[in-house]
Amino acid sequence: QVQLVESGGGLVQDGGSLRLSCAASGRTFSNYVMGWFRQAPGKEREFVAGIVWSGGAIYYADFVKGRFSISRDNAKKTVYLQMNSPKPEDTAVYYCACKTFQSIVNNRAQEYAYWGQGTQVTVSS
Repeated sequence: QVQLVESGGGLVQDGGSLRLSCAASGRTFSNYVMGWFRQAPGKEREFVAGIVWSGGAIYYADFVKGRFSISRDNAKKTVYLQMNSPKPEDTAVYYCACKTFQSIVNNRAQEYAYWGQGTQVTVSS
């Protein structure tokens, strides 16, 4: 079992910055994949970024490349999503997720078995 708790969401201005955190507890292994997804009202959940817990591979959705970055702190068992220059269209509930098989980062939500409760990010124009 893996438990995930997100934090750091809130209101941010267009062009500002925000850092989301995802604290993991329970069983965590270096080959696990940690992902960030988001869901805006009326839209499907979509992949944002992912990282192999060991740090070996990182993958971003095209719409955040160059603006967001994912990282992890092994000692704190925490994954971060640094959001730079967010736009109003980035407004969504952001979820942290964990995939426990195949150390391959991908955007298939159904392959991530564990999810956090989500944290709201609102970007004002």
